[in-house]
Amino acid sequence: MTTNHVTVPAAGVSTRALLTGGVVAGPLYVAVWLTQAFTREGFDITRHPASLLANGGPGWIQTTNFIVSGLLVIAAAVALRQTMRSGSSERVRGGVWGPRLVGVYGFGLLLAAAFPADPAAGFPVGTPADYAEISARGMGHFVAGTVGFTGLIAACVVIARHYRTLGRRAFARFSALTGILFFGAFAGLSAGAGSRPTIIAFDLAVILGWTWLTTLFLDKRRTA
Repeated sequence: MTTNHVTVPAAGVSTRALLTGGVVAGPLYVAVWLTQAFTREGFDITRHPASLLANGGPGWIQTTNFIVSGLLVIAAAVALRQTMRSGSSERVRGGVWGPRLVGVYGFGLLLAAAFPADPAAGFPVGTPADYAEISARGMGHFVAGTVGFTGLIAACVVIARHYRTLGRRAFARFSALTGILFFGAFAGLSAGAGSRPTIIAFDLAVILGWTWLTTLFLDKRRTA
């Protein structure tokens, strides 16, 4: 009598685990950010971008938030590469650069942790309302944001093409629209000199970007 054993490849298990981490990253980041936004003294979510939370005594919380979410996104991008390159034509249409660009966004989050934003617009408490000095670390933070957000925007475009190849037009449109709206919000923030409308728009774009990433990781986890 012969007994057949079905063995689940370790690679498959680890791929699902890494994608699960990616699914968790977005809600975790947003929850930690918003909890601080509404509890930190002097922080006004309509005037202060999330990066400013890395300043002050409790600033380590936002720094840790950048690090944890960045590592989870990079790990999920590795798994994403495995799932998007499996099969035939999927590899040609976004299966290589899509995951790489998602990884660039994760790397940008790590850079944001390494180079915290400068105090600004009265936060943390004690900072002059008109304070706008840019230090070396502040310049590093601008670079981090440019690297990370450019990676995210480009990933949306590339992965939209990937889903069009698969005939999944709804997700392709969602991906493309996310990239367009995020680009507009980021450009507006860069040109708006910290005005309330541009900061609110960017806050919403950040939530949209994380929603897209969470949906992407969840979708690929189903087929991992």
